[in-house]
Amino acid sequence: MFFGSTQPESADSKWRGQLDRFVKANQQELAALFWGLWLANGNSLGTIGIDLQPAPHFVYCPKDEIEKLNSKVENRLQEILGIVENHKPEVEVVMIGIGKGEIKLIQFAPEPAPPTCFEQVGKDVDGLLELLEQRMSEQIGV
Repeated sequence: MFFGSTQPESADSKWRGQLDRFVKANQQELAALFWGLWLANGNSLGTIGIDLQPAPHFVYCPKDEIEKLNSKVENRLQEILGIVENHKPEVEVVMIGIGKGEIKLIQFAPEPAPPTCFEQVGKDVDGLLELLEQRMSEQIGV
């Protein structure tokens, strides 16, 4: 046995690694989308989510639905609820990844900040949604 060897990703967790790589490769565009949607809706529709089923697409995760899910799973999502509730949209991006009956918190502080990313990317929200959903379908195989 070798120390430091990594286990191959199981099929169930493979989506998590693919999602991590997608987020890392597309931080500026995701931050721009996040800020554009924040400007349009604030948190009135919930937290932005990336649902990988049946094909990768963006959804809103209403706070009350996350709270219901949290109570079904014996409050194991309490930390996620706290992060969603207290994030600073002008500084950090918070999204929820949804795949294979599991969720994953996506949180990062891009450089530059989300408002600047939105200005620099130069696309509207619809253009960003289309671009990112296309990239997801190419980069994340579920």
